[in-house]
Amino acid sequence: MTELEKIAYAKSFIDKLAEGVNPLDNTPLPENDIVNNVRLSRCFFYVSDILGQVIANGGVAQPGTSRTAKQEFSLSLEARERFPYSEKPLTASEIAERLNGLSDLERTQKLPVTAVTGWLVSAGMLENVTNQEGKNNKRPTEQGRSAGIITEQRTGQYGTYTTVLYTEEAQRFILDNLDGIIAYRAADKEQRQAAREERKAARAAEKQSNDLTDFYNRPWTPEHDQRLTYLFNFRKDLPEIAHDLRRTEEGVRDRLVTLGLIRP
Repeated sequence: MTELEKIAYAKSFIDKLAEGVNPLDNTPLPENDIVNNVRLSRCFFYVSDILGQVIANGGVAQPGTSRTAKQEFSLSLEARERFPYSEKPLTASEIAERLNGLSDLERTQKLPVTAVTGWLVSAGMLENVTNQEGKNNKRPTEQGRSAGIITEQRTGQYGTYTTVLYTEEAQRFILDNLDGIIAYRAADKEQRQAAREERKAARAAEKQSNDLTDFYNRPWTPEHDQRLTYLFNFRKDLPEIAHDLRRTEEGVRDRLVTLGLIRP
Protein backbone atom coordinates (compact mmCIF):
# COMPACT_ATOMS: atom_id res chain seq x y z
CA MET A 1 0.00 0.00 0.00
CA THR A 2 1.44 3.38 -1.03
CA GLU A 3 1.55 6.38 1.29
CA LEU A 4 -1.22 8.03 -0.70
CA GLU A 5 -3.38 4.92 -0.34
CA LYS A 6 -2.69 4.89 3.40
CA ILE A 7 -3.81 8.52 3.66
CA ALA A 8 -6.97 7.77 1.68
CA TYR A 9 -7.65 4.75 3.90
CA ALA A 10 -7.20 6.85 7.04
CA LYS A 11 -9.51 9.52 5.60
CA SER A 12 -12.23 6.92 5.02
CA PHE A 13 -12.08 6.06 8.74
CA ILE A 14 -12.24 9.72 9.74
CA ASP A 15 -15.22 10.27 7.41
CA LYS A 16 -17.10 7.39 9.01
CA LEU A 17 -16.41 8.67 12.52
CA ALA A 18 -17.53 12.16 11.47
CA GLU A 19 -20.85 10.68 10.34
CA GLY A 20 -21.27 8.70 13.58
CA VAL A 21 -20.58 5.34 11.90
CA ASN A 22 -18.31 2.58 13.20
CA PRO A 23 -15.59 2.35 10.50
CA LEU A 24 -14.85 -1.27 11.40
CA ASP A 25 -18.27 -2.72 10.60
CA ASN A 26 -20.16 0.27 9.09
CA THR A 27 -22.85 0.16 11.77
CA PRO A 28 -24.23 3.43 13.23
CA LEU A 29 -22.76 4.21 16.63
CA PRO A 30 -25.18 4.87 19.52
CA GLU A 31 -26.22 8.51 19.60
CA ASN A 32 -24.83 8.85 23.13
CA ASP A 33 -21.41 7.55 22.01
CA ILE A 34 -18.64 10.11 22.61
CA VAL A 35 -17.80 10.01 18.89
CA ASN A 36 -21.09 11.82 18.23
CA ASN A 37 -20.06 14.72 20.47
CA VAL A 38 -20.40 17.90 18.36
CA ARG A 39 -16.85 19.07 19.13
CA LEU A 40 -15.32 15.76 18.11
CA SER A 41 -17.51 15.70 14.99
CA ARG A 42 -16.16 19.12 13.96
CA CYS A 43 -12.58 17.91 14.51
CA PHE A 44 -13.21 14.85 12.34
CA PHE A 45 -14.65 16.99 9.54
CA TYR A 46 -11.68 19.35 9.77
CA VAL A 47 -9.11 16.55 9.67
CA SER A 48 -10.97 14.95 6.76
CA ASP A 49 -10.78 18.21 4.79
CA ILE A 50 -7.03 18.46 5.44
CA LEU A 51 -6.45 14.87 4.34
CA GLY A 52 -8.53 15.53 1.23
CA GLN A 53 -6.24 18.43 0.34
CA VAL A 54 -3.17 16.24 0.86
CA ILE A 55 -4.62 13.54 -1.40
CA ALA A 56 -5.55 16.09 -4.07
CA ASN A 57 -1.96 17.38 -3.94
CA GLY A 58 -0.49 13.95 -4.56
CA GLY A 59 0.19 13.05 -0.95
CA VAL A 60 2.01 16.16 0.26
CA ALA A 61 0.82 19.30 2.01
CA GLN A 62 1.16 22.71 0.42
CA PRO A 63 2.74 25.07 2.95
CA GLY A 64 1.81 28.70 2.76
CA THR A 65 -1.55 28.13 1.07
CA SER A 66 -4.83 29.02 2.70
CA ARG A 67 -8.20 27.38 2.26
CA THR A 68 -11.20 29.31 1.06
CA ALA A 69 -13.75 29.38 3.84
CA LYS A 70 -16.68 27.15 3.06
CA GLN A 71 -20.21 28.45 3.16
CA GLU A 72 -22.86 27.09 5.49
CA PHE A 73 -24.61 23.92 4.40
CA SER A 74 -27.33 24.46 1.83
CA LEU A 75 -29.36 22.28 -0.49
CA SER A 76 -31.30 23.40 -3.55
CA LEU A 77 -34.91 22.39 -4.09
CA GLU A 78 -33.80 20.30 -7.05
CA ALA A 79 -31.29 18.44 -4.88
CA ARG A 80 -33.89 17.89 -2.17
CA GLU A 81 -36.15 16.22 -4.68
CA ARG A 82 -33.40 13.69 -5.34
CA PHE A 83 -33.19 12.63 -1.67
CA PRO A 84 -33.17 8.79 -1.58
CA TYR A 85 -35.99 8.00 0.81
CA SER A 86 -35.81 4.55 2.34
CA GLU A 87 -38.68 2.24 3.22
CA LYS A 88 -36.30 0.76 5.78
CA PRO A 89 -36.02 3.11 8.78
CA LEU A 90 -32.78 5.11 8.85
CA THR A 91 -30.71 6.52 11.70
CA ALA A 92 -30.20 10.27 11.98
CA SER A 93 -26.56 9.73 10.94
CA GLU A 94 -27.66 7.98 7.76
CA ILE A 95 -30.10 10.78 6.95
CA ALA A 96 -27.38 13.41 7.48
CA GLU A 97 -25.01 11.38 5.29
CA ARG A 98 -27.57 11.26 2.48
CA LEU A 99 -28.21 15.00 2.77
CA ASN A 100 -24.49 15.72 2.62
CA GLY A 101 -24.22 13.45 -0.40
CA LEU A 102 -26.57 15.78 -2.27
CA SER A 103 -24.67 18.96 -1.36
CA ASP A 104 -21.63 20.52 -3.02
CA LEU A 105 -19.18 19.79 -0.21
CA GLU A 106 -16.36 21.47 -2.11
CA ARG A 107 -18.22 24.73 -1.52
CA THR A 108 -20.32 24.14 1.59
CA GLN A 109 -19.79 22.66 5.01
CA LYS A 110 -21.28 19.34 5.99
CA LEU A 111 -24.50 19.22 7.96
CA PRO A 112 -23.71 17.40 11.23
CA VAL A 113 -26.17 14.90 12.59
CA THR A 114 -26.39 16.96 15.78
CA ALA A 115 -28.07 19.74 13.77
CA VAL A 116 -30.85 17.33 12.80
CA THR A 117 -31.36 15.84 16.25
CA GLY A 118 -30.93 19.20 17.97
CA TRP A 119 -33.68 20.74 15.85
CA LEU A 120 -35.94 17.77 16.54
CA VAL A 121 -35.44 18.32 20.27
CA SER A 122 -36.28 22.01 19.91
CA ALA A 123 -39.37 21.06 17.89
CA GLY A 124 -40.57 18.69 20.61
CA MET A 125 -40.10 15.56 18.49
CA LEU A 126 -37.22 14.21 20.57
CA GLU A 127 -36.37 14.60 24.24
CA ASN A 128 -33.24 14.02 26.31
CA VAL A 129 -33.59 11.11 28.73
CA THR A 130 -31.00 10.26 31.38
CA ASN A 131 -30.34 6.54 31.79
CA GLN A 132 -29.23 4.69 34.92
CA GLU A 133 -25.59 5.34 34.08
CA GLY A 134 -26.19 9.09 34.02
CA LYS A 135 -25.82 9.39 30.25
CA ASN A 136 -28.19 11.48 28.15
CA ASN A 137 -30.00 9.71 25.33
CA LYS A 138 -32.46 11.11 22.83
CA ARG A 139 -35.80 9.40 22.62
CA PRO A 140 -38.91 10.22 20.56
CA THR A 141 -41.74 12.02 22.29
CA GLU A 142 -45.36 11.12 21.65
CA GLN A 143 -45.38 13.84 19.00
CA GLY A 144 -42.24 12.36 17.45
CA ARG A 145 -43.66 8.85 17.39
CA SER A 146 -46.75 10.16 15.62
CA ALA A 147 -44.41 11.57 12.95
CA GLY A 148 -42.74 8.20 12.39
CA ILE A 149 -39.76 8.30 14.78
CA ILE A 150 -39.30 4.89 16.40
CA THR A 151 -36.80 3.02 18.58
CA GLU A 152 -35.20 -0.38 18.09
CA GLN A 153 -32.96 -2.62 20.17
CA ARG A 154 -29.67 -3.45 18.45
CA THR A 155 -26.50 -5.30 19.31
CA GLY A 156 -23.16 -3.68 18.58
CA GLN A 157 -19.54 -3.85 19.60
CA TYR A 158 -20.36 -2.71 23.14
CA GLY A 159 -23.46 -4.85 23.66
CA THR A 160 -27.17 -4.16 23.31
CA TYR A 161 -28.35 -0.61 22.92
CA THR A 162 -31.43 1.33 21.88
CA THR A 163 -31.22 3.33 18.68
CA VAL A 164 -33.63 5.91 17.31
CA LEU A 165 -34.82 5.30 13.76
CA TYR A 166 -36.72 7.38 11.24
CA THR A 167 -39.35 5.80 9.00
CA GLU A 168 -39.98 7.13 5.50
CA GLU A 169 -42.68 9.36 7.00
CA ALA A 170 -40.16 10.83 9.45
CA GLN A 171 -37.58 11.22 6.66
CA ARG A 172 -40.06 13.29 4.66
CA PHE A 173 -40.84 15.34 7.76
CA ILE A 174 -37.13 16.17 8.12
CA LEU A 175 -36.81 17.14 4.44
CA ASP A 176 -39.93 19.31 4.68
CA ASN A 177 -38.31 21.16 7.60
CA LEU A 178 -34.73 21.25 6.28
CA ASP A 179 -34.70 25.05 6.16
CA GLY A 180 -35.58 25.13 9.85
CA ILE A 181 -32.78 22.65 10.59
CA ILE A 182 -30.27 24.76 8.66
CA ALA A 183 -31.42 27.89 10.51
CA TYR A 184 -31.15 26.03 13.83
CA ARG A 185 -27.60 25.00 12.94
CA ALA A 186 -26.63 28.61 12.16
CA ALA A 187 -28.21 29.94 15.35
CA ASP A 188 -26.54 27.21 17.42
CA LYS A 189 -23.13 28.12 15.95
CA GLU A 190 -23.73 31.79 16.75
CA GLN A 191 -24.72 30.95 20.31
CA ARG A 192 -21.65 28.76 20.77
CA GLN A 193 -19.43 31.49 19.32
CA ALA A 194 -21.02 34.08 21.60
CA ALA A 195 -20.51 31.78 24.58
CA ARG A 196 -16.85 31.31 23.63
CA GLU A 197 -16.38 35.07 23.31
CA GLU A 198 -18.07 35.58 26.67
CA ARG A 199 -15.81 33.03 28.35
CA LYS A 200 -12.79 34.61 26.66
CA ALA A 201 -13.80 38.07 27.90
CA ALA A 202 -14.40 36.69 31.41
CA ARG A 203 -10.95 35.09 31.46
CA ALA A 204 -9.36 38.33 30.22
CA ALA A 205 -11.19 40.33 32.90
CA GLU A 206 -10.15 37.85 35.57
CA LYS A 207 -6.53 38.01 34.40
CA GLN A 208 -6.63 41.80 34.38
CA SER A 209 -8.08 41.79 37.89
CA ASN A 210 -5.41 39.36 39.08
CA ASP A 211 -2.67 41.39 37.40
CA LEU A 212 -3.99 44.55 39.05
CA THR A 213 -4.14 42.81 42.41
CA ASP A 214 -0.56 41.59 41.97
CA PHE A 215 0.48 45.15 41.05
CA TYR A 216 -1.13 46.67 44.12
CA ASN A 217 0.35 43.94 46.33
CA ARG A 218 3.86 44.07 44.87
CA PRO A 219 6.76 44.02 47.36
CA TRP A 220 7.74 47.26 49.09
CA THR A 221 11.15 48.64 48.16
CA PRO A 222 13.24 51.16 50.09
CA GLU A 223 12.24 53.78 47.53
CA HIS A 224 8.56 53.01 48.15
CA ASP A 225 9.07 53.28 51.90
CA GLN A 226 10.86 56.58 51.48
CA ARG A 227 8.03 57.98 49.37
CA LEU A 228 5.45 56.69 51.83
CA THR A 229 7.23 58.30 54.76
CA TYR A 230 7.52 61.60 52.84
CA LEU A 231 3.80 61.68 52.02
CA PHE A 232 2.82 60.68 55.55
CA ASN A 233 4.99 63.39 57.13
CA PHE A 234 3.35 65.96 54.86
CA ARG A 235 -0.04 65.00 56.33
CA LYS A 236 -1.40 63.45 53.18
CA ASP A 237 -4.53 61.44 53.90
CA LEU A 238 -4.73 57.70 53.24
CA PRO A 239 -6.61 57.81 49.90
CA GLU A 240 -4.11 60.36 48.52
CA ILE A 241 -1.15 58.25 49.57
CA ALA A 242 -2.69 55.08 48.12
CA HIS A 243 -3.38 56.86 44.82
CA ASP A 244 0.14 58.30 44.65
CA LEU A 245 1.81 54.94 45.34
CA ARG A 246 -0.69 52.89 43.29
CA ARG A 247 -1.48 50.80 46.34
CA THR A 248 -4.59 49.77 48.18
CA GLU A 249 -5.49 51.77 51.27
CA GLU A 250 -5.27 48.59 53.31
CA GLY A 251 -1.78 47.92 51.97
CA VAL A 252 -0.64 51.46 52.80
CA ARG A 253 -2.07 51.21 56.31
CA ASP A 254 -0.34 47.89 56.96
CA ARG A 255 2.97 49.31 55.72
CA LEU A 256 2.65 52.37 57.96
CA VAL A 257 2.18 50.01 60.89
CA THR A 258 5.23 47.97 59.81
CA LEU A 259 7.33 51.15 59.62
CA GLY A 260 6.14 52.19 63.06
CA LEU A 261 4.54 55.40 61.77
CA ILE A 262 1.09 54.52 63.13
CA ARG A 263 -0.18 52.11 65.73
CA PRO A 264 -1.95 48.89 64.76
